[in-house]
Amino acid sequence: MTDNVVRDAFFALHHGLPRQGPGSDSTTARLLSLVGPLPERPRVLDLGCGPGRSALLLAAETGGEVTAVDLHEPFLDELRAAAKARGLADRIHPVNADMGELPYQDASFDLIWAESSAYSIGFDNALRRWKRLLAPGGSLVLTECEWTTAEPSPEARAFWEPHYALRTTEGNVRACTGAGYSVLSVHPQPESDWDEYYGPLADRADTADAGAPGMAEAVAGARAELAMRRDHGEEYGYTGYALRPAASWPTRPESAADVAAVHAVNAAAFPTEAEADLVDALRADADAWLPGLSYVAEAPDGTVAAHALITRCLVGDVPAAALAPVAVLPRHQRTGAGSAVVSAVLDAARARGERLVLVLGHPEYYARFGFTPASGYGIRPGFEVPDEAMTALVMGAADGSWQVPQGTITYPAAFGV
Repeated sequence: MTDNVVRDAFFALHHGLPRQGPGSDSTTARLLSLVGPLPERPRVLDLGCGPGRSALLLAAETGGEVTAVDLHEPFLDELRAAAKARGLADRIHPVNADMGELPYQDASFDLIWAESSAYSIGFDNALRRWKRLLAPGGSLVLTECEWTTAEPSPEARAFWEPHYALRTTEGNVRACTGAGYSVLSVHPQPESDWDEYYGPLADRADTADAGAPGMAEAVAGARAELAMRRDHGEEYGYTGYALRPAASWPTRPESAADVAAVHAVNAAAFPTEAEADLVDALRADADAWLPGLSYVAEAPDGTVAAHALITRCLVGDVPAAALAPVAVLPRHQRTGAGSAVVSAVLDAARARGERLVLVLGHPEYYARFGFTPASGYGIRPGFEVPDEAMTALVMGAADGSWQVPQGTITYPAAFGV
């Protein structure tokens, strides 16, 4: 039996299903909310769109023009019919094309979307190939299957590794930043997203004509996948990533050689040396200092232009992280150096598994990184500040093993509060 026969049977098994991978309308809407404001009529590219469940929602919610790409023409036919039925045919443009060899010019899209499809060309390849297509300020949203445990079982490895090499969230965050993106948010998809995909697929496998060419093999593959999820589903899951190309300022963790320069940047950026002295005191506090979370941005001549620091704090008795201080040399202010170094240190915090970051500062500035009022989570400082100035960033969605803590913030002693 040829590969084409089995492939055709696979597609026949999946025709008419609402989804071709784990997902839900609520997850699509949640991921869309993580990219921040879009142009009034954004240009959206949905890659590996399948029958177009995400494309339909994106067109309706953004008011933009959605180019929906897939290699399987029958899926595109399903999308055309659905778009017409919903009055969206003028704003959804199905295209039969290879997502690895796209025929579009650089900077053509404000939002690139890929739910359950980047694996077709590989996560790293997708990050690299699609970046050029983003317009200035544009965002990339994609989902990826990954290990949710540090030690997957031999059975889970034997199932996945011959087909696709999974990484952990930390590995994928590092791949994103290494490819030149800033990570706006990370969203682990709930188990219900798998149910929306596997429930209809299981029903279809039970009613499929096993005598049709290639169908027995296609059904066997689907049932093996369903059994793996049933027996080992706690070891892997899909996660959504909202990304934006990083600023042009190069950033890196501080080194021992940077200590004096970091002090000088903080001393120059603030009216007194209090913040510079604070950084030095935090560096000496083993309970507060988090290795690898003191970041600098470099000027073209290699000198330190900006600095951002994240240290340990508590909310109630639960460990959290505090972003402070953030400093930019006066001559480099309003050049993007501050945004670059803040994005970089937040990416590093995500990569090391931090779940919650708090900052006291200008709410309009920190909102661009996803911070919202901490009081909305039941988190408050132990001193009086305007409610809108104390903000929090939750690194990904809370799940069954972790909930956003509530209570009073306890800062390291060096802060003096």
